[in-house]
Amino acid sequence: MERYRVVPGAYVDLSKYDTRDLSAFEGGKKAGKAAAKVANQRLEALQELLYAEGKRRVLVVLQAMDTGGKDGVIRHVLEGVNPAGVKVAGFKVPSKLELAHDYLWRVHQKTPGNGEIVIFNRSHYEDVLVVRVHNIVPEEVWSRRYEHINAFEKMLADEGTLILKFFLHISKDEQRERLQARLDEPDKRWKFSLGDLEERKLWDDYIAAFEAVLSKTSTEWAPWYVVPADRKWYRNLVIGKVLKEALERLNMRYPAFDGDPSSITIA
Repeated sequence: MERYRVVPGAYVDLSKYDTRDLSAFEGGKKAGKAAAKVANQRLEALQELLYAEGKRRVLVVLQAMDTGGKDGVIRHVLEGVNPAGVKVAGFKVPSKLELAHDYLWRVHQKTPGNGEIVIFNRSHYEDVLVVRVHNIVPEEVWSRRYEHINAFEKMLADEGTLILKFFLHISKDEQRERLQARLDEPDKRWKFSLGDLEERKLWDDYIAAFEAVLSKTSTEWAPWYVVPADRKWYRNLVIGKVLKEALERLNMRYPAFDGDPSSITIA
């Protein structure tokens, strides 16, 4: 899965990334779903170990164009994982209170504690994406934020947080099909918003903003992965395997039992 990791300092041109790539898995859809299930089962065990050890923290950042599949990743990749140790945080339009502080203030409060996995469904990167595309603040303001974000994530990593960031890369044609599906299927229609069509008109601007984010903020301590996301099963397989392998590298251990179990009698 390292083929999808953005090398620190590399320039990212998203036109060179195939949204339908399947090169990390030789089987088809059925086999891919089975492999993703195996990764999920292993994740269940690793999350329990993370929670029991209570020393490390995991932050997963999901970013994508509209309909990119962030909710689907949360639903499928972490299916069956104990919700006691997993939280999902989303960042919408800042409140009046949040606007009275620096832009990272509200984000820091949602980062994981010991033993936790926290998933950011959208994140602090909105402050160099939406803010940039819609000219909410001047360029001289948002252009400084890449450095701020790298420093913020370095601090989290130094304090024991494993950070993994995923850009779910879909094509414009795939987005059109997914938006159309929201209109056509009654049980999905509630997800559709006319605002999605206005944002779609800004596709090229968003791509440029994402390319800057991926180029400037993929670091050794907080890497970005550009995940081919037109095929949902493959997207889930890639992210599940990256998470599983990263957690395994932590070499976690269950806490030692204080005492001799054989000396204890339960009446």
